[in-house]
Amino acid sequence: MKDASRNAELPIGIFDSGVGGLTVLSALRARLAGEHYIYLGDTARLPYGTKSPDTVIRYSAQASRRLVEQGVKLLVVACNTASAAALPDLRRLYSPLPVIGVVEPGAQAVCRLLAPKQGERHILVMGTESTIRGGAYTRAIRALRPDARITGLACSLLVPLAEEGWMDGPIVENVIRRYLEQLDGEAGRPLDCIVLGCTHFPPLAASIAAVAGPGIPMIDSAVTTAEAVEAELRKSGLLRPKNKEETGRPLRFLTTDAPERFARTGGLFLDIRLAPEEVELVVI
Repeated sequence: MKDASRNAELPIGIFDSGVGGLTVLSALRARLAGEHYIYLGDTARLPYGTKSPDTVIRYSAQASRRLVEQGVKLLVVACNTASAAALPDLRRLYSPLPVIGVVEPGAQAVCRLLAPKQGERHILVMGTESTIRGGAYTRAIRALRPDARITGLACSLLVPLAEEGWMDGPIVENVIRRYLEQLDGEAGRPLDCIVLGCTHFPPLAASIAAVAGPGIPMIDSAVTTAEAVEAELRKSGLLRPKNKEETGRPLRFLTTDAPERFARTGGLFLDIRLAPEEVELVVI
């Protein structure tokens, strides 16, 4: 119990290929206000979504190692591409450290949403090329809902748009429209749900809804990932009380390239003022 108490003071480590995983950090801070966090954005090698699975696994292991070296009590893979390709390897490499990805919580949220509805349901998963090609969401959803009809749509160009802070407007909507037009010949029936299968996509949700049409629910796995993290910390006795007196830095930001750009775009994602000097440039 003494060891658990000491480890509870350690931060939660979070990594993504860029700033998209800050949507997960935001959800974690809203749910677990007493925790400390270290976030690593591997912006020098963005995007992961167009890389091969072997490359994604290698990059993910390197990013994770940097966070583990900092001393963390739990690792969050806040990247759908990395979660889909590298999660088993990361869990093996860093066991017994808990490692939580974003795909499984997102799939569970989809199935909870559709649970009252009987019959085949049509689910659109929007993600990066690697996430869609790997089929992780399809496997995770069908494990819980075998009758689901799932269409994967690779939308990799949305990642750099989000990284630039372009969340709305005619250019963004036209790009989304070009992607959704690919469904015309293959969807076959209206959509029951859209899964934002990339952590860069939630800031674009309003633009996606404007193009897709009203009334289609969207699943953002950031909130469900935060729930999974809380459950794991409770199970392990590693929750840090939110009324605990602050010691150390509650938020640390690391990036592999351009701290100024990370601070600018990251501030938009978190809705906070983030100065470049608050972002540490690292080599991994």
